[in-house]
Amino acid sequence: MKDIIKNSLDKSLTYFEYRKVVTDLLSEGKSTGNSQSEDLLHYSNLNETRMNRLEKTIVITPENVERLKLLKKKYLWLVISEGWCGDAAQLLPIMHKMEVLSDNIDFKIVLRDENEALMNQFLTNGGKSIPKLIILDADTLEVLSDWGPRPKEAFDLVKNYKEKHGILDETIKTELQMWYLHDKGLSAQNELLEMMRLIDIQE
Repeated sequence: MKDIIKNSLDKSLTYFEYRKVVTDLLSEGKSTGNSQSEDLLHYSNLNETRMNRLEKTIVITPENVERLKLLKKKYLWLVISEGWCGDAAQLLPIMHKMEVLSDNIDFKIVLRDENEALMNQFLTNGGKSIPKLIILDADTLEVLSDWGPRPKEAFDLVKNYKEKHGILDETIKTELQMWYLHDKGLSAQNELLEMMRLIDIQE
């Protein structure tokens, strides 16, 4: 596992490097990933607009700013993502803002299709769902926990829809984006910081 993580870290990007890779590909009419399609390009363009907006509007609550400051150890947040992923577009700006506010979090991103060995270690119900956040000890690269592909309430929303309708269509994609809009990033902040609190206690 450690070799897989080191391999992926060698190919990892900072948040702004990731943004640039996605933007540069879009200027060529391409999305990230091994597959190219009109749909993936459409979603990538939507996400570009979404992330630009969220970078300006997402607020880490004062309480969560204080919780970030309480972290004692150094952590590496390694996220598996792709530019076409709607959940990633909602969540990566939050993680980036949390990194900026904490001296103890280093945030890196890797592309799923370029890091299959890593992705296969962190499947969700057997699927390659992203984004997937892997919490590592910054010094030893030991895996301490993982999180994703979305906050629990949003995860349940999608799960229940699929159980009822058998598919994930445009309706649930719209419902999910509306959920994110109303949630304003609070669920992700709270879940991530509760997880970090528990890890920090154990370390």
